[in-house]
Amino acid sequence: MKVKNSVFIATSIDGYISDNKGGINWLHSIPNPSNDDMGYNEFMSDIDALVMGRKTFETVCGFDIDWPYEKPVFVLTNSLKEIEEKLKGKVFLINGELIDVLNQIHKKGFKSLCIDGGVTIQSFLREDLIDELIITRIPIVLGGGTLLFTELPK
Repeated sequence: MKVKNSVFIATSIDGYISDNKGGINWLHSIPNPSNDDMGYNEFMSDIDALVMGRKTFETVCGFDIDWPYEKPVFVLTNSLKEIEEKLKGKVFLINGELIDVLNQIHKKGFKSLCIDGGVTIQSFLREDLIDELIITRIPIVLGGGTLLFTELPK
């Protein structure tokens, strides 16, 4: 199986992935009466595992829902030291240089990865480690928050 790092994300038309308070409720501000997942389920069917940053992980944990991922989730963190009991076996803490992190994950047999979280995606982009970007533009202007793209070396 080919190694592949992919991003599946939505942005506002001015390029933000979260508002100026770190929130993502704006994603639901545009009516979606048919509950179209914009290709997310098909995308996830080809993914072996997810890699996300600590802030994204904490955001997901703050949702009032059951753990939403069936695939293993690797959380990039230097500060978290353990995972709560109900997520053990589903979530794994990992840290280090990105290339080393990827090598550790690949050695576990996970080759097709979904990269998630603003800082994490930006770090992967700076290291030229993203193979595919799938971006859905939501017709809303946020005017501030976390940009998907920041300054890149190339």
